[in-house]
Amino acid sequence: MTSEAPTDAAVRARAEEHLRALVGRPDARLYDDQWAAIAALVVERRRALVVQRTGWGKSAVYFVATLLLRAEQAGPTVIISPLLALMRNQIAAAERAGIRAVTVNSTNMEQWDEVHRAIAAGEVDVLLVSPERLNNPGFRDEVLPRLAETCGLLVVDEAHCISDWGHDFRPDYRRIRTLLDDLPAGIPVLATTATANQRVTNDVAEQLGKDTLVLRGSLDRASLCLGVVRLKTAEQRLAWLADHLAEQPGSGIVYCLTVAATQEVADYLRSRGHQVAAYSGQTEQTERLALEQALIDGEVKALVATSALGMGFDASLGFVVNLGAPSSPVAYYQQVGRAGRGHDLPAGGASVVLLPATEDRDIWAYFASLAFPREEVVRETLAALADEGRALSTAALEPRVDLSRTRLETMLKVLDVDGAVRRVRGGWESTGEAWAYDADRYARVAASRAAEQQAMLDYLATDECRMRYLRAQLDDPEVLADLDWRCGRCDNCGGLSLPTEISADAVEQAADRLARPGVPVEPRKLWPTGLAAIGVSRSGKIKQPAGEGRAIARLTDLGHGAALRGLFAADADDGPVPVPLAQAMVTMLRDWQPQVDAIVVAESERKPQLVADLAAGLSRFLGVPVVGRWAVVDLSVGPDRGATNSAQRVAAVSRRCALQLDEPDAVRERRVLLVDDRLVTGWSLTLGADALHAAGAAAVLPLVLGVSG
Repeated sequence: MTSEAPTDAAVRARAEEHLRALVGRPDARLYDDQWAAIAALVVERRRALVVQRTGWGKSAVYFVATLLLRAEQAGPTVIISPLLALMRNQIAAAERAGIRAVTVNSTNMEQWDEVHRAIAAGEVDVLLVSPERLNNPGFRDEVLPRLAETCGLLVVDEAHCISDWGHDFRPDYRRIRTLLDDLPAGIPVLATTATANQRVTNDVAEQLGKDTLVLRGSLDRASLCLGVVRLKTAEQRLAWLADHLAEQPGSGIVYCLTVAATQEVADYLRSRGHQVAAYSGQTEQTERLALEQALIDGEVKALVATSALGMGFDASLGFVVNLGAPSSPVAYYQQVGRAGRGHDLPAGGASVVLLPATEDRDIWAYFASLAFPREEVVRETLAALADEGRALSTAALEPRVDLSRTRLETMLKVLDVDGAVRRVRGGWESTGEAWAYDADRYARVAASRAAEQQAMLDYLATDECRMRYLRAQLDDPEVLADLDWRCGRCDNCGGLSLPTEISADAVEQAADRLARPGVPVEPRKLWPTGLAAIGVSRSGKIKQPAGEGRAIARLTDLGHGAALRGLFAADADDGPVPVPLAQAMVTMLRDWQPQVDAIVVAESERKPQLVADLAAGLSRFLGVPVVGRWAVVDLSVGPDRGATNSAQRVAAVSRRCALQLDEPDAVRERRVLLVDDRLVTGWSLTLGADALHAAGAAAVLPLVLGVSG
């Protein structure tokens, strides 16, 4: 740590005046590490990395430093901030201290020209920028160079995102390395995070530069009381929430691992009389803001949320409950850090409860499958751009590569930073530079992720202090140096006693809710763009889309999802529909009551017995005949070909399948139930419905056992 020189006393005094204005407390004083960071930035004009717990006051460091630097006629501070929620809170905090703060992000495009004008006129003290802006061609080529030359301080918030060893690595953050190299000498840089182990800390510090001051503090959260409640079934976990949510102090967050679970859990809790709402990345922006404010104001007991309600949400919350475990202790530490941040918490502190589930590992495996693509897929993408010889938009490139748009976009960002492609107006272009696939590094990252998952499982089973365990996973030097340290607050230390009893009524209602089958299967209404580029003559609207269909459940659902995951597991044997799922199908059909005259079954290479038994059972129950097959006619096209990319999937299914009817007019003017075992992309059923309509069907309703994702 940098020692305080006597000549710095006046600077520190001014810094603490600014701090008191920022926090609104006349007795506020800087921590020693806060002052050390401010002195490094303002007095020494160097670079610093601050790794401190949530709520420690990292934002106070850069806001106070901004005021001191602006008083010396320095340019505006540029803060690279990952989430809009974080930006909103930071702007509000800055305004309390008289700091003029503005933002440039995807939600305020209409204000960009005004913001740029205000910056040029010297009317802005702080500019908050999303990392995605750094590689927007106009911003990167026109605005960023001027900012790099004139900014007084560069701040990288949530700096663990820079490192691909970090739990929340983001390719856009890698662009920051280039920005750092382009900064003129003497412009200070501050990077902050609450969730970085030593490996991530070293990686980020190396990217900042060899003279970087690193300040790591204690990651203990004295206001948090950690505990784990292990229950066998999903209905028991839901019942525990229903019975004990009201006992949790204040308002808080119930975290779920999937979007579907947030909706399912929120619906159940509302039926049990709790004021809750679902929140995820799919929640519309205006509604997000309203829900966040309702939680802050205590108008709801809880938001049932995915990790989309995470970094940057600044509120005084009394509890966090995780229904399902995140895939790493570091990610878990970040989520529970949303609680216990205020000064008006109950005497017992904030309650942090984890309700793990057996299906957690299946969900972890799904997200792990979205890692950096295989080398041959990357090479295909580079070749497609090189062969085109001009810029291609992501939408135009997508049909040529077997990747979903999200994965393709992420991969292109990595290739951009690696110098193999360049983002320009109109899309992406090849640079022609050689590119090497770093298989060893990707393998090490994958191994690191696997180790993190095992560490999370060990957290559930440990009998040692839970806060100590989390801090040790983050390489907190304080607990590594003191092997006897205990928090005294968690369930293993005896400071927290969590009830395990659940009422029979709550279990029964939860079981009824989870056992209720029926998920709408929404028809696709538009063909993917770019099909012509891969030889498929379809475009625009689908002339006769299928009607709304049904599935028993999603594979990620809490109820029938477990049975469906087992049924479709890679090592599961083929066979008839299991009795519980057959009973669920009957219940769903009685609720749905589809008006159909005939059944056509989609053949399955992997589960022929399952699909045949399903179709036969439906024929008996509905009293209508099976009149044809959406048949597999080209076995050279694998069943999963193109499954991650809509255009590629349409092309693959068009080759693989064809409609085969028992009689030429078997479906003419008839309402057809198109039956498949599982919906993954929806394109096989879409093409099957299209073929049935071409054969004269009056209507087509899809029906599947389960929906993936």
